[in-house]
Amino acid sequence: MSEIKVRPTIATDLNKLVAFDHTTTSEAVWQLEVRRDNGQVATTFREVRLPRSISIQYPHDQFSLPDDWVKRSMMFTALNAADPLGYISLLERGSASTVWVLDLVVDVPKRRLGVASALLAAGQAWAESRSHRRFILELQSKNVPAIRFAQKSGFDFCGYNDQYYLNKDVALFFAKTLK
Repeated sequence: MSEIKVRPTIATDLNKLVAFDHTTTSEAVWQLEVRRDNGQVATTFREVRLPRSISIQYPHDQFSLPDDWVKRSMMFTALNAADPLGYISLLERGSASTVWVLDLVVDVPKRRLGVASALLAAGQAWAESRSHRRFILELQSKNVPAIRFAQKSGFDFCGYNDQYYLNKDVALFFAKTLK
């Protein structure tokens, strides 16, 4: 693939972005175990290999993207020539000077080519240019490829929320301190 260009998303990108295959497959999951004992709560996540790979549906409604993108603080699209490859949407939240990555999507045929890394770098640079201190990824506990990508990209596990998504999946949060 030739050079990946990342630029702010424009309205004419949206129909193509919505049409992406937002699913992913995983051969493992992060399984949540909660133990309550004598005024103490212990939470453990462990990676569990599955007997066969599973298809994971995207946790957000991709078809609401044309309505939701104006609610985002920033959104970038990765392109090869004029063809969209993926997108990232960002939301500034709270007085803690934090930017949340709400969406990081690369169309299936364009995965494993550096597109997600380019989008993440653009999002991080944008957050740093606005003097934010933390950059947080929200991921499904079933999406082990995304979890591994987050860890490889320098993000550390910082929390979870049980039954976070409409389908009751567990959300995992990975954070990175910005310069």
